[in-house]
Parts: sequence; C-alpha cells; structure tokens
Amino acid sequence: MVELKSPGEIERMRVTGEFVAEVLADLRARAAVGVNLLDLEAHVRERIRQRGAVSCYWDYTPSFGRGPFRNTVCLSVNDAVLHGLPHDYALADGDVLTMDLAVGIDGWVADAASTVIVGTAAPEDVRLIRATEEALAAAIAVALPGNRMGDVSAAIGAVAKAHGYPVNLEFGGHGLGRTMHEDPHVPNAGRPGRGYPLRPGLTIAIEPWFARTTDRIYTDPDGWTLRSADGSRTAHSEHTIAITEGGPRILTAPAA
Repeated sequence: MVELKSPGEIERMRVTGEFVAEVLADLRARAAVGVNLLDLEAHVRERIRQRGAVSCYWDYTPSFGRGPFRNTVCLSVNDAVLHGLPHDYALADGDVLTMDLAVGIDGWVADAASTVIVGTAAPEDVRLIRATEEALAAAIAVALPGNRMGDVSAAIGAVAKAHGYPVNLEFGGHGLGRTMHEDPHVPNAGRPGRGYPLRPGLTIAIEPWFARTTDRIYTDPDGWTLRSADGSRTAHSEHTIAITEGGPRILTAPAA
C-alpha cells in the first residue's frame, strides 16, 4: 500500500535526509587510499549513535540476504554495486566506491547513495559515475504531479541507452517513509505514461545504478554484496525525493 505524506511529514523526512547527506559527504572526504572499509563503517556507526538516529540496515533481513545485516552502511567496491557488506579491505588507488546510507530519525526515513573514485580516476569510471548522476537528475526532473512512474523509469533508461550501458531491472528504487522499503517499486527503465500515478505526498528513493558492460548480477559469497556478472565496474547514485504541487523536492540534498 502506498502512503502519501503530509507537508509536515515530508519536512520530518527532510530532517533525516539532511543528516544522510551530511554523513555521505563526510564519507566522500574520508575515502582515500589505504582507508579500511571497516573504519568507514565504524565512523558511520558513531555518527548515527551521536545523532540519536537508527540505522535502517542493522538487523535488516530481506529475502535476498543471508541473515541479518549487521552494519550501518553499504560499501561496494569496483564490480560490487549494491548491498556491499563492509569487510577488512584497504582502499587502493583507482578503486570505485559506492556508499549507500539509510537511517531513521524520530520515525522517518531517508535513503541516498553516492559513488566516488579513490585516488587516480580512470576516464571510463568517471563517465560511468556521471551517467548515473545524469540519470538521477533526469528522473527527478520528470517526477511531477500528473506524470507516472513509467516517466521516471524511462528517463533513467534513456540516459543509460545514450551512454551505452545496459540496465538491470531486478533492483531499483522504492517508496519509503516510515520504513526503508515501501511501495511503489521504481524500475530503472520503463515506458512513459505507464505505471503508478505520481501524486503530491508520494515519497520515493530514485536510484539508477549501472554496470559498464552487463545487466546481470550475482551474489557474493558473503551472502549480501551484489556484483556485476562479468566483473565490470559499477556505479550508483540515489536521492530520496517528495512529489509536491510545486515539483519534486530532494530530501537528501545537503542543507543550504
């Protein structure tokens, strides 16, 4: 069931979103050659504790994971794109790191993700990351009252096609609000004018993610991390937005 949010509830989600944006910016600054993923996880855990927030990942037990997820941030490196389980790994020069964070504050959730390059940037990795960012911006631009979810999905798919990247439809964006995953599903490709109607009060996480040369993924032996089937590098960008009468409102943008 889709729950539309009141303006006051959207504002409470914005408070959470500002915190998510702040922590992700902190992680981007800390992601350097030699930094261990477990140190980044520990830092996020402490930030959440200090803020009095609640991790949406801790003890998360979906059907596609192996047991409860006992970390507070997803950290995915290179060919890993989603649900990266933090582990004992020191970032190397040229690594592509995706950071995905979802937390709740006072009962309201926000979710965002960002991909960065550690140290020396390869042009093909820069292009891949920019494509996910362009797709996210294009999707947000059409997230207007009166449009449909297919318009959002088609905008993502069009950017992927323009860049020559295949699109996986197994995992995409989602509704959220009181919990991390709510209806409706937000596919990363679709047909304009089709799907769920966009109404004021709808809050969704839009999250285009692409692998460079495949649309297939597999689950790592850790039971959580999703990797590209052919080992090609990946990228992922995500914002939580609200549909409003005045247009889309990004709830996980940095505070002005």
